[in-house]
Amino acid sequence: MGTILNPLNIHVYRPAPLRAPHKHRCTVYFLTELLLLCDWSDSVICGSFSTPPPQHTPYLIGVGRADCTGPPADVPMMGYANPQQTAAGIHTRLYSRAFIVDDGKRRVVFVTADIGMVSQRLRLEVLQALQVKYGDLYQQDNVVLSGTHTHCGPGGYFQYTLFMITSGYMKAAIEPLVNGIVKSIDIAHNNMKPGRIYRNRGELDDSSLNRSPHSYLNNPEEERRRYKWNTDKQVLVLKFTDQDGDGIGMISWFAVHAVSMNYTNRMVSSDNMGYASYLLEQDKNPGGLPGQGSFVAGFSSSNLGDVTPNTRGPYCVNTGLPCDYLNSSCPIGGTKMCQAFGPGEDMFESTRIIGHNVYLKAKELYANAVEEVTGFIHHAHQWVNMTDVTVQINETHTVRITCKPALGHSFAAGTIDGGGDLNFTQGAVEGDPFWDGIRDALLGQPSNQTKECHHPKPILLSTGEMNWPLPWHPQIVDVQMITIGSVAVVAVPGEMTTMSGRRLREAVKEELESEGTLKDMEVVIAGLSNVYTHYITTYEEYQVQRYEGASTIYGPHTLSAYLQKYRGLARAIAQDRVSELPAGPQPPFFTENLFNFVPLALFDRKPENMSFGDVLEEVYPVYRQGDVVTVTFVAGNPRNSGDIRDKTFVTVEIFDNRTETWEVVHNDASWETRFHWLKGSNWQSNATVEWQIPPTALAGSYRIKHFGHYKELKGLQPVITPYEGSSDVFTVTASFYYE
Repeated sequence: MGTILNPLNIHVYRPAPLRAPHKHRCTVYFLTELLLLCDWSDSVICGSFSTPPPQHTPYLIGVGRADCTGPPADVPMMGYANPQQTAAGIHTRLYSRAFIVDDGKRRVVFVTADIGMVSQRLRLEVLQALQVKYGDLYQQDNVVLSGTHTHCGPGGYFQYTLFMITSGYMKAAIEPLVNGIVKSIDIAHNNMKPGRIYRNRGELDDSSLNRSPHSYLNNPEEERRRYKWNTDKQVLVLKFTDQDGDGIGMISWFAVHAVSMNYTNRMVSSDNMGYASYLLEQDKNPGGLPGQGSFVAGFSSSNLGDVTPNTRGPYCVNTGLPCDYLNSSCPIGGTKMCQAFGPGEDMFESTRIIGHNVYLKAKELYANAVEEVTGFIHHAHQWVNMTDVTVQINETHTVRITCKPALGHSFAAGTIDGGGDLNFTQGAVEGDPFWDGIRDALLGQPSNQTKECHHPKPILLSTGEMNWPLPWHPQIVDVQMITIGSVAVVAVPGEMTTMSGRRLREAVKEELESEGTLKDMEVVIAGLSNVYTHYITTYEEYQVQRYEGASTIYGPHTLSAYLQKYRGLARAIAQDRVSELPAGPQPPFFTENLFNFVPLALFDRKPENMSFGDVLEEVYPVYRQGDVVTVTFVAGNPRNSGDIRDKTFVTVEIFDNRTETWEVVHNDASWETRFHWLKGSNWQSNATVEWQIPPTALAGSYRIKHFGHYKELKGLQPVITPYEGSSDVFTVTASFYYE
């Protein structure tokens, strides 16, 4: 028996087609009205039709992709909160990928961007820009912005003090993100056409590991028995096609941290999820450079809170011995020495392996996706004061279950993907008099009420009680959900752990299906969406107070509060009463006291008797496939190049003997290139370009070019001037030896 899904999500069963003899069968089903559905075997005509008529009106679908790469020099990267990790080049570019679906009555937008997370400030600026362009068409209710969670993108796009301390607020950093996200939505908006959506799901093993298994084991045994793994292995794919069945895009969700590139990396990188997008888009847009072509492949984050891609697990890097299981530390060196690695021999290979695994599974699911998504579109959104969520305990009394934000001691310990520099360890349920004394002297002591509310978390930073020069953490957060037929996307403003995500998906599915109008709902979590609020553990995991629990900022009942709020959204959708939901208190948009600690990009200097773009270290004359070509140029500070979207610092070019022209085969968005910027003394800097020659590279004559800008003082005015440089021509050949 096969299943037809119609716009009302009513299941209609049909017999499997007969192979012989060639006869058609028409079956009449009575639903709310008479529907005539025809079943064909092979190519026999039923009535006056030569092909089966569509069972429902197609959606209007648009997809778009745009460069959102920010300054690749000096700016702190967002993710590891490591002050030494400032940008110094480009590994891969960052892209925003937008998907718009319209059912004729409602429209939703889903964006997945190659950034650490979507901040509240970024979302508000994007929504303001959309309001100017489109009026009320795209608003907070129907636009979901999600981050892939790469830890190697520029920071500088936050408005709360804690995040500004580590990465600041910089117009030069947030504008490329806002403009890139809006441009991807523009492209999707302008490309909308009738199409269809198909869903498929499968499991991907050997690409994720639970980094806090001790916390996971604190969940009820009965609950844990329901699941085979302590991480979610499922991959969900939505396949978008036009009316002719030709693919136009795909979204995939898989729960794993984008931390294959570790905190020693200083090149802007989209990490493993970005590489998966790169591979699928190269597949579907053959012959184009990265970022080109109409097919858009988005790989989105999910409930990845306790999930690492470093599948070889943690060990003490200074001794080679296992880390302490309970607190992930080493006898010598503490948490900093306890690091997880793998599956590759270095971070680049690990990124390639994990990204390739995710790409292969998504490609397989995409190719075999036949279950059509049909039905109406819904969207529901509320702003919630997460410091004041209450539950009804009886007819007359409510009790507040959430707290003012606070971070515990284990927050400072970091994780096996990047430990802290100080002597904090995971699993701390008692404070440290030394650090508590420093905190009290500098920032003030947490109130007794906050201490009691967060118990058993020993509070390191009582951020909800710290408001200078601006609040340290958000209080007003977005809760949001969109449904496209039988698929529900739950936009979560943080990092849910594996079990938290399972509970949320189950609760939302139950509510959506409670009225009987929505059936067979596939619920997926889109993490790092709309506003960043750190982690969301279960109550039981919170008690252990590893990094994730210490970073659950609204207290032990944070998950319960979110479950209540998302249940409310799901119930409103199921009952078609979304319009009755209160909007909630609007978040602030700060215009004063925003700050950053990034110094200005000053003037560039060059060695005597040389020019910007001159080669300092030249290429060899001959290389083979698999070799690495390296060339170093006199360079300016990349920040002086301003908005670098849709541009490149690097090209690898091959000479076409037929046309006697140079053709670009790679740029700085390509996986095969690496652009390193080295800031030297006396305002002088170099740029080193590497090209990892792929096995597929054609034999021929090549050159590598570098583009940039330098700033100099002319009179009393700063002047920025473009420059370019080129390596010598070199040959790529299959062998150094000729017969």
